[in-house]
Amino acid sequence: MKQFSGIIEQELKISQKQVENTLKLLSEGATIPFISRYRKELTGNLDEIQIETINSRYLKLCEIVKRKETILSTIEEQGKLTDELRKRITDTWDLTVLEDLYLPYKPKRKTRAELARQKGLEPLANIILLQQERDLNARVKMFLSKEVETVDEALKGAKDIIAEQINENERARNLVRNQFERGAIITSKVIKGKEEEADKYRDYFDYTSSLKRASSHRILAIRRAESEGFLRVGISPDDIECIERLEKQFVRSQNTCGQLVSETVSDSYKRLLKPSIETEYAHLSKEKADDEAIRVFAENLRQLLLAPPLGQKRVLAIDPGYRTGCKVVCLDAQGNLLHNENIYPHQPVNKRSDAASRVRKMLESYKIEAIAIGNGTASRETEEFITSMRFPQEVQVFVVSEQGASIYSASKIARDEFPDYDVTVRGAVSIGRRLMDPLAELVKIDPKSIGVGQYQHDVDQNKLKKTLDQTVVSCVNSVGVNLNTASGHLLTYVSGLGPQLAQNIIDYRTENGAFVSRKELMKVTRMGAKAFEQCAGFLRIPEAKNPLDATAVHPESYHIVEQMAKDIKCTVAELITDKNLRSSIDINKYVTATIGIPTLQDIMQELDKPGRDPRKTIRAFEFDKSIRTITDLKVGMILPGIVGNITNFGAFVNIGIKENGLIHLSQMAAKYISDPNEVVSIHQQVYVKVLEVDTNRKRISLTMIDVPQF
Repeated sequence: MKQFSGIIEQELKISQKQVENTLKLLSEGATIPFISRYRKELTGNLDEIQIETINSRYLKLCEIVKRKETILSTIEEQGKLTDELRKRITDTWDLTVLEDLYLPYKPKRKTRAELARQKGLEPLANIILLQQERDLNARVKMFLSKEVETVDEALKGAKDIIAEQINENERARNLVRNQFERGAIITSKVIKGKEEEADKYRDYFDYTSSLKRASSHRILAIRRAESEGFLRVGISPDDIECIERLEKQFVRSQNTCGQLVSETVSDSYKRLLKPSIETEYAHLSKEKADDEAIRVFAENLRQLLLAPPLGQKRVLAIDPGYRTGCKVVCLDAQGNLLHNENIYPHQPVNKRSDAASRVRKMLESYKIEAIAIGNGTASRETEEFITSMRFPQEVQVFVVSEQGASIYSASKIARDEFPDYDVTVRGAVSIGRRLMDPLAELVKIDPKSIGVGQYQHDVDQNKLKKTLDQTVVSCVNSVGVNLNTASGHLLTYVSGLGPQLAQNIIDYRTENGAFVSRKELMKVTRMGAKAFEQCAGFLRIPEAKNPLDATAVHPESYHIVEQMAKDIKCTVAELITDKNLRSSIDINKYVTATIGIPTLQDIMQELDKPGRDPRKTIRAFEFDKSIRTITDLKVGMILPGIVGNITNFGAFVNIGIKENGLIHLSQMAAKYISDPNEVVSIHQQVYVKVLEVDTNRKRISLTMIDVPQF
């Protein structure tokens, strides 16, 4: 581990002690949220991203060690492992260098060079490569046999061997890599006869770009079109320059041998070297594009999960529809289903007055405080119907994204929650709960189905799942979870818990009633000391006898707060409620060998706002009532909208019609910005100006430049 920590220290510019302590905590089973929040003294205040980077690099180095063992073993079996080669393999931690060192010894299929070697032509290849032979023709005749009958056949075989040697030469491969790195061009051409079928990829029918400058979304689009059989894609440096540079390395005379080596250099480059390095760079560029797309997706998901919650209010939720009507459900403040029915305010049934009467009755019977309307089919009409009504009490109306609600409603989680109701009722419940607490509801849905990704089906699926799962875990633990109301699915994302412990908590709660303290968690089946340590600080009990159980103060630090209260002669509850009492505390007095200023500052911040929710406050929103379809749009209009998705080239905004508008990166601000997240976030309410409307392609261009915001 010390060897690895030194490497990671150099790569990440983090002290070796920080790396060692972080790796030790991880090896002991500590989770990233726990380390980041409660072990700041040991890590030097590293955040979750830095801790995950350390962990990922450590695991990668472990993989390299295993690869080295395989390589050393294979070369040793061949009897070709010299001390110098062993040292080079042992000392390198670059996987590309490692594979280059291994390439000449890697077991091969029947290559042209291998067949030539079997015919005894390798000595001839070495003679030619030395380029010192004056009478090559006479020397070649010495290698003729039943298997090699002519001079031309012998020379061809020797050149095949030289070509493979050039391809396996570490310096030659790095030379070509350098040319790819400096000036590779990516091109795509439509495959003849596929033009009509591939119309959505029209922008890439004859596309050329510097590989370095090609954006991730373009790389992913091109590669998707290639995999679908629509485009032929290539990556190439300047071929002439590459061959000239290789000739300088390998051609050392102007005699016949030198001419043969020159011909072989060209053949080796075109047939072996270039395709090999092109494959390498195709993989690297795709991996880079994947990483960027996954980063964008994770950031969007984080913003979506941390969207402002309405809180515990009694909600009437509507899943709008035309012919089949609007499914309406009433939920209590904890999100429990109280009532459901259908109303038909729209064509073709058009029972508007009956629907209005039913809604009023539900509002009164279930003391509804807010209405959530799904943003799918008939959303605008349903919103207009609801807002045109007069209610006896004040009721806020919100339009809620229903992306992924259908996935949830048909899932096992939904069936387990509502075994006696169909998918339409479950979908409406999900819409209502999303308004109350987006995080608690959205964790039930596969993140890929939430609709904030970019080419999510084209990227590395394992890497995507890992990153999105980490994002969900991070969000859940940053907000904290009510131990007595959280669903089993939400609990699985709490630090230190998993499906089994989460279910055991639910079972305990069902059998014994609400938890009255964090200590009671230790009575849950299979809840050991380590799991308790990891999860306790992220679980809240709002009505607990000990007020610290409702905060992010970890139970291991309760004694510190109790000592503070004792020192100023008050109770813990008084310390939390009285700012003047807290301001009299000198936290330096409570520093110990294991508890430092970072932890003490966190404790004081938590006492200042116990159990604080890091999410913002939700605001009601209304689209422009005059805009119903894309044909209603006019260039220059200023409209309210909601950011629905962010990509690395801009943001898509819902302006209340079927088609979303795009604010290109260049139209987000009067100054240069490199990342849309500098200006907007998911679900942000914005004003936009219409720049261009293409009704044929259903595309809307928007701008925020010089448009006053909320």
